[in-house]
Amino acid sequence: MTKDALLEERISEWREYFRRRQAVKPADIDELEDHLRSQVDALSEAGLDADEAFFVAVKRLGSMDSVAREFAGEYSERLWKQLVVAPGAEAASPVVQREALVAIGLAAGAAIAIKVPELFGVHFDGPDHNEAFYAHNAMILVLPFFAALFALKRGMRAAGWFALAVPFVAAALIMNLMPFAGISNNVERQTEILSVIHLPIGLWLTASLFAYVGGRWRSHDQRMNFVRFTGEWFIYYVLIALGGAVLAGFTAFVFRAIGFNPEPLIAQWIVPCGAAGAIVIGAWLVEFKQGVIENMAPVLTWLFTPLFTALLLVFVATMVVTGNAISVEREVLIGFDLLLVLVLGLLLYAISARDPQAPPRLFDRLQLLLVIAALVVDVLALWAITARISEFGFSPNKTAALGLNILLLINLGWSIVLYTRFLTGRSPFKALERWQTAYLPAFAAWAWVVVAIFPVIFKYQ
Repeated sequence: MTKDALLEERISEWREYFRRRQAVKPADIDELEDHLRSQVDALSEAGLDADEAFFVAVKRLGSMDSVAREFAGEYSERLWKQLVVAPGAEAASPVVQREALVAIGLAAGAAIAIKVPELFGVHFDGPDHNEAFYAHNAMILVLPFFAALFALKRGMRAAGWFALAVPFVAAALIMNLMPFAGISNNVERQTEILSVIHLPIGLWLTASLFAYVGGRWRSHDQRMNFVRFTGEWFIYYVLIALGGAVLAGFTAFVFRAIGFNPEPLIAQWIVPCGAAGAIVIGAWLVEFKQGVIENMAPVLTWLFTPLFTALLLVFVATMVVTGNAISVEREVLIGFDLLLVLVLGLLLYAISARDPQAPPRLFDRLQLLLVIAALVVDVLALWAITARISEFGFSPNKTAALGLNILLLINLGWSIVLYTRFLTGRSPFKALERWQTAYLPAFAAWAWVVVAIFPVIFKYQ
C-alpha cells in the first residue's frame, strides 16, 4: 500500500468514526476534514511521513473522543429535535427521515411476520396455541428484519445479502426438520430446550453481527463496535419493554372500565407485535443516538463492576467457610452460566467503553479482581460438573454447561494474563480488546453446535 493510499485509509476511518454519530452533520465532518488535511500537509512539508503526520494532526485537533463529545454537546438540541420532531421544530435531515421510515417499515414487517403463522392456524395464544412453533421460530421470523436494517444502512452488496440469508435458512431447517417432541406436548427434551436457548445466540453472533459490520466481520474494531451496540441495544429494549408493560396495563385498565375484556387483544397482538417491532426500533434508536448514548457505557460499568465483584468474592468466601459444594441441578447450572456470561458481558462492556490509550487506573485493577473472582467461580462450577459427569455420565444439559464453562475458562484465564501484562506495562490495552473480539466466534460456534449437533448426538433426549 502506498503512503497516499495509507493516508486516505486513515482519513476514511476517521470520517467513519464521526459519520456514525448522528449529532455531527456531513458538512461539519467536511469542515473538520479540511482542517485535518491542512495540518497533515503542513506536517508533511516539515518532514514527517504520512502516517506520523496524520496522528500528530489528529492530536492537534483533539482526541477523537473529546472532539466527538464537543460535537455531541454542541448539536444536542438539534439531535433531540430530530428525534421528537415537534411542531415548528427544525426538520430532520432527509437522510435521517429516510432511515426513520425504513426502520418503522422494518419494525412493522417484524410485527407482521410474527403473526403470519396465524394465517395457517398456528396461534400464539389461546386454547389451541402452538408454544413449540414460536419457541423454535420466533427469532427466525423477526431477526431478518433487524439484519436488513443494517444491511441497508451499510449498503451491503448482493453477495452479502446471500451470505446473510444462510444462517436464517440453516436455522429454519434445523429447528423445523429435526424430530423434536414439542415443548407444548409437556415432554421435557433437554436437547430441544438447549437448541431454543442457543439459537438466538448463534443468530446474533453470526447473522446480526455480519449485517451490523456490513460484511467486514474480520475487523476487530467492527466487532468491538458490535459489542458496544449490543449493550446499548439491550438497554433500549428493556426500556421499551417497560414502557410496553405500562401501555398494556393502562390498556387493560381503560377497557375494563367500559366492561370489555382486553386480555385477548394484549396477549395476541400487543405483546407479540410490540416485542417483535421493538427489536428493530431499539436498534435504530441506538444508531441514531450513537454520539450521545455512548456515555451510558462507562456509567453502567462503574456501577456494576464493584457490585458483581463483591458478590463473587462473598460467594467464594462463603463456600470456603461452609464447605458446601455447588449443586449441579439444571436450574443451578443455568443460573451460574448466566452469572458468568453476565460478568463476561460486563468485562466486554468495560473494555468497549475504555480509551485504549489511557494509562492503567484503579478501575482496571478492580476489573482484574472481578475477572479473577469469575475464574474461581468457573473452576468451582467445572469441578462440580465433571464430578457429576464422572458419577452419572454425560447428559445434554451437563455437556452444554461443561462446554460453555470451558470456553469461559479459556477466555477469563487469558484475559487475566493480558490484564496483568497491561497493568505492569508489558502489553498494550489493545491486546486485551483484540483477544475479546477474536474470541466471539468461539461462542457463536458453540451455540450452533448445541443447536444443530447436540440433538443428533443425544438422540433428541
